[in-house]
Amino acid sequence: MGEQQENKKNQQQNKNQQEPDVKQLLKVRREKLEQLQADGKDPFQVMKYDVSHHSMEIKNKFDEMDGADVSVAGRIMFKRVMGKASFCNVQDLQGNIQIYVARDAIGEEPYAAFKKMDIGDIVGITGAVFKTQTGEISIHASSVQLLSKSLQILPEKHHGLTNTDMRYRQRYLDLIMNQEVRDTFVKRSQIISSIRRFLDNKGFLEVETPMLVSNAGGAAARPFETHYNALDEDVKLRISLELYLKRLIVGGMERVYEIGRVFRNEGLDTRHNPEFTLMELYQAYTDYIGMMDLTEEMFRHVAMEVNGTTMVTYGDVEIDLGKPFERLTMIDAVKKYAGIDFSEIKTVEEAKKLADEKSVHYEARHTKGDILNLFFEEFVEEHLIQPTFIMDHPVEISPLTKRKPSNPEITERFELYITAREMCNAYSELNDPIDQRARFAAQEAAFAAGDEEANHTDEDFLNALEIGMPPTGGIGYGIDRLVMLLTNQPAIRDVLLFPTMKSLN
Repeated sequence: MGEQQENKKNQQQNKNQQEPDVKQLLKVRREKLEQLQADGKDPFQVMKYDVSHHSMEIKNKFDEMDGADVSVAGRIMFKRVMGKASFCNVQDLQGNIQIYVARDAIGEEPYAAFKKMDIGDIVGITGAVFKTQTGEISIHASSVQLLSKSLQILPEKHHGLTNTDMRYRQRYLDLIMNQEVRDTFVKRSQIISSIRRFLDNKGFLEVETPMLVSNAGGAAARPFETHYNALDEDVKLRISLELYLKRLIVGGMERVYEIGRVFRNEGLDTRHNPEFTLMELYQAYTDYIGMMDLTEEMFRHVAMEVNGTTMVTYGDVEIDLGKPFERLTMIDAVKKYAGIDFSEIKTVEEAKKLADEKSVHYEARHTKGDILNLFFEEFVEEHLIQPTFIMDHPVEISPLTKRKPSNPEITERFELYITAREMCNAYSELNDPIDQRARFAAQEAAFAAGDEEANHTDEDFLNALEIGMPPTGGIGYGIDRLVMLLTNQPAIRDVLLFPTMKSLN
């Protein structure tokens, strides 16, 4: 038998030996539960437990809490029984704290019950705060109550939960075993709360708009489609928040924003998930320059409030949100990084010839503006590490944006790039209903030519524009990407509690 076959055989034998042990451990846990229930001490019948403090709160304020009575609750992550006195480690939302459990302090019967508790059980601890001889802040338990029984076995403590696929599928285990994961999602909540405070203080109103729509517009993306039985109509999940929020601007709500889920029927990678959190805001009587100023201010505000600094470490790069963000037109950016001046390109034929020379792939339907954007994606994006506004996009790729008065081929639009990723997309919003109808017609033609992400004509939105929309600036932020930046996470799945995964069935 070869060495490889021998190793395989040994691994299988080890696995076969371990499986009965695990089954036996699980069996023992259920037997413990059955005994508790038979004794009238069913932990699943416990209704509440009054928590007075959390672990880090006690540790951070030890000088003033030394000797104080506290009540904490959490999961047993470590347990060492030593005759008449034992130690365990209890983990709560903030972290963990050591518990000293002595038979003489809690009583003989409760101590015997504590000794039967398992790693993973959820307990309530009442006792006095103290510091051990080794200097560890702890709680000297006066009572220990089992609040919930764990019937499964947690991953081995020192190796944690390292299987990436399992971490995403069983996020509850990931949160238990990995403190840094809990910290990321606590910070995510803080980021969103900070954004809300920032906008609320500037007079914006938070609103809610439909998720199920008949016409999913406002972005270049394929929608998910479903059928609404009650109305016997096909509907789509929204791909953006834009067109309904603009209707509210028409209605006189001068500053509005929404933070909500949108859905795009596209691939999965480190930057994309088919459902993600988008924030869009619209402000009457301003333009895309006003949106740039607002964006710079908001990014700095959130970074300072959540991280305490405008310097952000992402991977091995330091991102400076404190200094003014660079502002480049798309044409100037392509000129800077590709050495090509599209302002000198006059025809589609010239643009396509240039693309052929530079091996930039395009489709027959693409126009000069489309090809400029392809050059930007090919040669520029990877260089935009520090915060950079890319301004003045071609009209062909900006169907909802005002044209620049000085050049009708260009629109008043920008995208913010940080770490070579698009962080937001903003316009001076198109409020000319005649021009908007023509843009929709161009999008319909693009759809007919094979562009599945093209917008469709929205007659009700056009009617709203005909009633009259004031000059307006609007912007959409990818909240997940902002969280990735501020928590130094490499993939969007690391900032989504439950990312989209292929079914195991």
